[in-house]
Amino acid sequence: MDRLSRRNVLVAGGALGAIGALGVPAPAWSWSPSGSIAGAGAGVDPRWVWDEEADPLVAALIERGDVPRVNDLLRTWTKNGQALPSGLPADLRDFMEHARQLPAWVDQRKLALAVDFNTKRGLYLGVLYGLASGMMSTVIPKEARAVYYSQGGADMKDRISKTAKLGYDIGAYNAYQPDGEMIVTCVKTRLVHAAVRHLLPQSPYWSAAADEEIPISQRDMMVTWHSLPTTVMQKLKAWKVPIPAAESAAFLHSWQLGAYLLGIKEEYIPASWAEADSQAAQVLTPVLAPTREGINLADILLNLGAGIDGGLLTKPILGAFTRFLLGDQIAGWLQIGREPLWDTLLRTAWGPFIAVREGLLPFPLAPAAYWMFDEFLRKAALLFLSEARPIRIEIPVANRPT
Repeated sequence: MDRLSRRNVLVAGGALGAIGALGVPAPAWSWSPSGSIAGAGAGVDPRWVWDEEADPLVAALIERGDVPRVNDLLRTWTKNGQALPSGLPADLRDFMEHARQLPAWVDQRKLALAVDFNTKRGLYLGVLYGLASGMMSTVIPKEARAVYYSQGGADMKDRISKTAKLGYDIGAYNAYQPDGEMIVTCVKTRLVHAAVRHLLPQSPYWSAAADEEIPISQRDMMVTWHSLPTTVMQKLKAWKVPIPAAESAAFLHSWQLGAYLLGIKEEYIPASWAEADSQAAQVLTPVLAPTREGINLADILLNLGAGIDGGLLTKPILGAFTRFLLGDQIAGWLQIGREPLWDTLLRTAWGPFIAVREGLLPFPLAPAAYWMFDEFLRKAALLFLSEARPIRIEIPVANRPT
């Protein structure tokens, strides 16, 4: 079957039903928009929806040769309340002024409460964003291939730091305030996504490996979104971390707003954790699978800790944590070997460690393993979040060369 052009996909839209771009059957989209923050919607399968505002704009910037100048100018735009730099192309300025606006449904009280949640759970979030979410991304085939063959795949440490910046910025006390950076990070990331949609179809390497015509659909973005807040909340619940309902809702709200600013349509953003779990069960869990590209990316991730902390964040312990967080099947897919010492220690001591740390289980003479776990959390937070502070998110103009 001939590969479908983007124009034909957009024209055909939902009429393609459950048939993918290469004729491969795919699960039908059945999640109802009544469960979204919009409360309603057309119900179109988000596989066939991209970003009709950003995509043609960024494609035009690339074709006009404007991107290097734009990147230079946007390096100075770092704070949410900061005016856009002068000299930007008029069409880009108009888009960005619109894209940076918060929706009418934003709840400042929830955002303030989300700060409390992030402050209390910051150490957990560091390891979960990095290992649960980060490693899960390597077994999301479309995401793994898009990352690997795009420009970011050529320098994974830089690429991972840019991704980690999102986790750092959303957890900052001033995330969405004028002196914060989350809005800036989201808008710049939205521009990057649009550039990747334009560039990757021109890569013969990506085209040969991909089972889609255009990367980073709305469905792809929701899959990635679920690998972050949905997965994090599921793990915190599994660890029996006590979280007040209001703080849980506030954490969700901060990520709902992040999704909106990344360009995800409101009809696809879940209105509650129950709806998020329901959507994730349809779009995230069934697509997890190994790929050559994902295995390569996972190996890079597992080696990030070498030389940072004198041996604590070594490949064996990161591998053991990946197995503990994501299970034997995913660890096997990623060719992560078993670590008898750490595997056993995590299975037997992690639950009591969480209970001690949360004050649920008084244990004044906690074993040395608990101290090591606490140090692991601190180092992981530093590795996956704090190092992202100076990172610049810039629009690419090329794909990975090989």
